[in-house]
Parts: sequence; C-alpha cells; structure tokens
Amino acid sequence: MGDTEGGLTTVVAMHIGVAIFPTDQTIDPVELARAAEDRGFESLWFPEHSHIPTSRDTPWGGNEGAPPLPEFYWRTHDPFVALGACAGATSTIKLATGICLVAQRDPIHTAKEAASLDRISGGRFLFGIGYGWNKEEMADHGTAYGDRRAILRENVLAMRELWTEEEASFDGEHVSFPPSWAWPKPTQEGGPPVILGSDAGPRTAADIAEFCDGWMPIGGRHPLERWDLVVRACEDIGRDPETIERGLFFAQPDESRLAELAGDGMSRAVLGLPQGGRDEVLSTLDDLAPLVGSLADA
Repeated sequence: MGDTEGGLTTVVAMHIGVAIFPTDQTIDPVELARAAEDRGFESLWFPEHSHIPTSRDTPWGGNEGAPPLPEFYWRTHDPFVALGACAGATSTIKLATGICLVAQRDPIHTAKEAASLDRISGGRFLFGIGYGWNKEEMADHGTAYGDRRAILRENVLAMRELWTEEEASFDGEHVSFPPSWAWPKPTQEGGPPVILGSDAGPRTAADIAEFCDGWMPIGGRHPLERWDLVVRACEDIGRDPETIERGLFFAQPDESRLAELAGDGMSRAVLGLPQGGRDEVLSTLDDLAPLVGSLADA
C-alpha cells in the first residue's frame, strides 16, 4: 500500500477519473465535464455503442446468465462528438473514450476523429479501446466476431501511421490503403495514448505489449496477477513493461483500496457515475471529489 515510515502509511499518488454513459436521459455531457474539472478529476470517460439490435442474442458482456442489458447502452451519444463539445468547454481535464469499439469502425475516419479531438483539446485526449462483446452489433458493421482482435490490431497500427507519417500507408489483411495525406496530426507526439480496456489473456497481453500505451481492466473482474502476462509479453519483444501505464475501470471508491492499487503500480482509477439526472450525478461527484485530494502527491 505504498511506503511505510514510523508506522504511518504514505498514500501513493493516483489519478482519479470518472465515467458515465452519456445519453439523452442523464446529465448533459458538457455540464458534466465542467463539473468534473471544477472538482479536480483528472479525466472523463465516455463509452460507445453505435446501436443495440433488439434481437438481444448476445447476453450482456457476452456472459451467459447476465441481467438484462440496461437501456442506456442504446442511448449513448457518439463519444467523439460529445468529447469534442466537452473540449471546447474545459481546459485541463483529460477526455477519453472508455471504450471505443475500434474493430467495428473505419480506421481512416476514426484516425481523423481522434486526431481532431486531440488537437481541439490541446492534447488532452486518451484513446481507450476495446475488442467489443456484442456479436449482433459487430455483424451490422460487417465485423466477424472471431476476427475482432485481428481487426482491432490492424486498425490501431494503421491509425498510428496516419497520425505520424506525412505520407501514410498500410498493407494488412483487414486494412489497406496506398500512400496518403491525412491531417490534422494529433497534438500529442505519436498520437493519443492507446489504452486497452480488457482482460489480459496471452493474446491480449501480446497486443498490449505490441501497440498499447496503457492497460485498464474492469475492477472486480480481472485479477492483478494478469499483469505478469503483460510483463512476459513485453519481454518477448524487448519492451520495458514500465512504459505501459496501468489503471482500473470502475474501481471501488474506497480510499484504502485505491491506495493499495496505487502501491501495486496502478496510476489511474476511473470511478463510475450513476445513470441518473443532473442532481444525482452532481451529488455523486461531490461525494467522490475528496478522493482526488487524498490520493494526490503526498
């Protein structure tokens, strides 16, 4: 749980962010961004689903026996539009997709959206990504569920080319385009940090090591021991695992637990907000805000 001196535990610094599904039924995303920034939160995370087919063949999260899918899953704003609006109303808070369903997106358009948001925000964009779980949603985008990992990998690698090269090109199995011009380039060198939100089996660990800047599993679902898989994957390709930032989505808002996570090497915790109206969400922000100061630099 951090360093101990004279019987006292030193609280380790940790960035505290918040996440919500931004919809037409909850607080306005721009008002939320201003309120979160005013209270000192480090980052604001918006998930995405383009739509949810009413067949509902895939259970929530792909887990058999899961509860019914909440309505807010099919009412989400487009994350890039919502975060772009938030960028114009804020100045310090980092703005993040948490997560973007990259495997069912066109990589050229998505690269431009991400680069534009990064420039408009002054380099405050965090590109949280994930493989996705809803088979019907993917199918409507022409994405085969079994190919989603390979498609995500190529999409991200292709986007990095578009972000960094004056004449970008890519030739893969799922993505291919000839030498092309694509501007604007992101403000952040190399492009916005790519943070994978997923469990870390061997295949995922290899992806994290190859093309990600961070890893953020969901709290309570994935054991911290999975980090060892990422470390080994990094060693296999000669990468320093310490160049990968670690965090936790939907962490428990408990100071001692967060301090323990920080002591284990995690530098960001994203706390969930209720899918309620303005007053409920702002009240929850007020309740969570003391964690920001308590887990800052001691």
